[in-house]
Amino acid sequence: MTRQVTPSQLRADVYRLVDEVLETGIPLQINRHGRRLLLVADEPVPDRLSRIRTDPNLIVGDPENLVHMDWSDEWSGGADLDL
Repeated sequence: MTRQVTPSQLRADVYRLVDEVLETGIPLQINRHGRRLLLVADEPVPDRLSRIRTDPNLIVGDPENLVHMDWSDEWSGGADLDL
């Protein structure tokens, strides 16, 4: 999904186009006399999941209750595992 521009289009809007490549990670192809030049960001853009911030308020209630929760009714001790 490379965007293509001419040198004239690049010259008219060089800073915005460079910023766009850096922000999106999508290369910019410059076509001149049948030849191509690619403007590519040096480092890959991090994926969306890596940019998720943690929320310390995600647990509703006392987190200590999770530590002391009784799972004995749910846990079979591994008896149902095919080992």
